[in-house]
Amino acid sequence: MSAEVAASVFPQLEALLPHVQKPIQYVGGELNSTVKDWDSCDVRWALMYPDAYEVGLPNQGVQILYEVLNEQQGVLAERTYSVWPDLEELMREHGVPQFTVDSHRPVKAFDVLGLSFSTELGYTNMLAALDLSGIPLEAKDRGLDDPIVMAGGHAAFNPEPIADFIDCAVIGDGEQAVLEVTAIIRAWKAEGRPGGREELLFRLAKTGGVYVPGFYDVEYLPDGRIARVVPKRSGVPWRVSKHTVMDLDEWPYPKQPLVPLAETVHERMSVEIFRGCTRGCRFCQAGMITRPVRERSITGIGDMVEQGLKATGFEEVGLLSLSSADHSEIGDIAKGLADRYEDDKIGLSLPSTRVDAFNIDLANELTRNGRRSGLTFAPEGGSERIRKVINKMVSEEDLIRTVATAYGNGWRQVKLYFMCGLPTETDDDVLQIADMATKVIAKGREVSNSNDIRCTVSIGGFVPKPHTPFQWAPQLSAEETDARLEKLRNKIRGDKKYGRSIGFRYHDGKPGIVEGLLSRGDRRIGAVIRAVYDDGGRFDGWREHFSYDRWMRCAEKALAPFGVDVDWYTTRERTYEEVLPWDHLDSGLDKDWLWEDWQDALDETEVEDCRWTPCFDCGVCPQMDTAIQIGPTGKKLLPLSVKNAAPAPSGHEH
Repeated sequence: MSAEVAASVFPQLEALLPHVQKPIQYVGGELNSTVKDWDSCDVRWALMYPDAYEVGLPNQGVQILYEVLNEQQGVLAERTYSVWPDLEELMREHGVPQFTVDSHRPVKAFDVLGLSFSTELGYTNMLAALDLSGIPLEAKDRGLDDPIVMAGGHAAFNPEPIADFIDCAVIGDGEQAVLEVTAIIRAWKAEGRPGGREELLFRLAKTGGVYVPGFYDVEYLPDGRIARVVPKRSGVPWRVSKHTVMDLDEWPYPKQPLVPLAETVHERMSVEIFRGCTRGCRFCQAGMITRPVRERSITGIGDMVEQGLKATGFEEVGLLSLSSADHSEIGDIAKGLADRYEDDKIGLSLPSTRVDAFNIDLANELTRNGRRSGLTFAPEGGSERIRKVINKMVSEEDLIRTVATAYGNGWRQVKLYFMCGLPTETDDDVLQIADMATKVIAKGREVSNSNDIRCTVSIGGFVPKPHTPFQWAPQLSAEETDARLEKLRNKIRGDKKYGRSIGFRYHDGKPGIVEGLLSRGDRRIGAVIRAVYDDGGRFDGWREHFSYDRWMRCAEKALAPFGVDVDWYTTRERTYEEVLPWDHLDSGLDKDWLWEDWQDALDETEVEDCRWTPCFDCGVCPQMDTAIQIGPTGKKLLPLSVKNAAPAPSGHEH
């Protein structure tokens, strides 16, 4: 790649910045960002979170890969985010291409454009970035000098709707995967790029851990369902496996978290305390696809917090995972960190707290140095029956007891999160959310001797996801979702005694239908995404930019030739025999086990957490050659002996 092709576009960009909102998000130079010498590197990655800077910068996945790659000799990684429509328009007008924020080089100059999708609603933003980069939108039209467009993140577990636009996808953990991909690209470039783009993609596909949609044919049945997905050349695997990092203590990233220049959605330093979850909530894709559970040790967490705070100056530490209070040593972790940073007033937060794992000791440690912000709990379902269906084993007694503890200890605000549209749900299941909220307020008033307490009920629409027991379930239509939520709102508002103390926040059913179309779609959905993009669709995850009518109009037109429609993908129930678009992508979960769990859901049968009980044969551990890794280690987090002196030695045993 010649130097002029990779030259910084900042001089042209700078002239446009006075004319856009929040120009600071495009200038780069954040604390802990890395700019490496272009010419001394032979493999170059542009990492993209396809959303605005304020959402993308705090993303842990991108920060981890950015650091893992930049630590390698001869490898550089820079970041790029979606530009807002105001800047996009000016860039098109003045011929400024999509750029990285680190050194403002054109994205087209890099070897790989790696996109991290945590939600499907970023697909139109990917097309905008490709278009602005001057990279052909469809993989089949790209040449030798175009970057390899690679998808990762949770949405990549079903990359079929974007199969036309990406060259490949990596499913699962990225840390080791990006290093393997880098080594393959490096060897191919060193040999003089033999066989062109096709040969590079073939070498990646041959590993069995990189999915190249272009090497597979999809055959359909007359009724629109998939007949089979077959590799079109020998050497390409029938199934592609996910990557799993074992021993998180060996991967203590990010060590130097980025500190944003502009305001972002999370102003804190985050440490992932474990990965994976085996609670078995049937709606939860993240829990299913990240099995098995792998805990970071208490000492490993302590080291990361210490290093990260030194590197950033943040005043709050988020202890991240899918269910942080489930860490086998969470009590000692919270107490140890609160003791260690008592004088520095460093706040601790657990983004999600399970009702049955919450206790007042933990709550007090979390707020000892910080603020008493609101507490959030997610019962997910309003009735005991629906919680059995989704395997979210939280009884109403548990919830009331937990909330009483919080209100009795000085909290004034509790937020409860539920879903609407769960399989087998009735109006009654949803109306019981109001009963639960009134009981919470009544109990809170009783234990706090005060009427000045609040409970906010927040409701999201349920979207069935691939690789979960609900992947076969019908989705509730937007109209039915809205009608059900309207009844609930009226019930809460009509309550003279408690209604005023209950806040009610909900999303209408429309974005959920689009998300459902994209999450369980197949390759035919690519035409819909393309049509929406051509019609001006961008930032579909943002209410003010999202247009349901545009999606429905484009879908009707794009899907007509195939004889299927939006309902076929969303509100239709699937049968056991049906080939699902993602069946050839192996998350380790046995399809028969998922089907049995779906039948258990319909029978309202609960399943325990296999962390503490015998194995249920979900398939992950034997198939992926992995195992559950949990403590306790028996270690305690001792306060650092000398404040701000030499860093603690890192050679202690784990």
